[in-house]
Amino acid sequence: MRIALYQPDIAGNVGAVMRTAACLGIGLDLIEPMGFQWDDKRVARAAMDYIDHVAVTRHGDWDAFVDRLAGRLVLLTTRGATPLHDFAFGADDVLLFGRESAGVPEEVHARADARVVIPMAPGVRSMNLSVSAGIVAAEALRQTGGWPG
Repeated sequence: MRIALYQPDIAGNVGAVMRTAACLGIGLDLIEPMGFQWDDKRVARAAMDYIDHVAVTRHGDWDAFVDRLAGRLVLLTTRGATPLHDFAFGADDVLLFGRESAGVPEEVHARADARVVIPMAPGVRSMNLSVSAGIVAAEALRQTGGWPG
């Protein structure tokens, strides 16, 4: 199982997702371009020393990511068709999260094998990217028996 971030805008969110991925023992794919320089100090500050404990793969663009994709692509989106609690995850799923400012374009929606939504209270739009990644990864690992240790 892997987490993938499509053209993330905020270095701090990427750092927080890196830390989550390290602690959960899952890899992270970063699909460029990103909205910040990779050497941005905010990434290192948020990821702290966990940055050395996560397998990060950077992809130059969407096509490069798709060319190396192994497993089912599960897009997490507010336009999701299946609520998180009704979706059956697989151990080789790639959990894809969109850009903080704009989500993902239609071509990415069309390529996804599944579109999943985290149910939320009425009147709110979305959760923080790193919080969403943690919630979804935890549920996926619970379902697949993939929790570390």
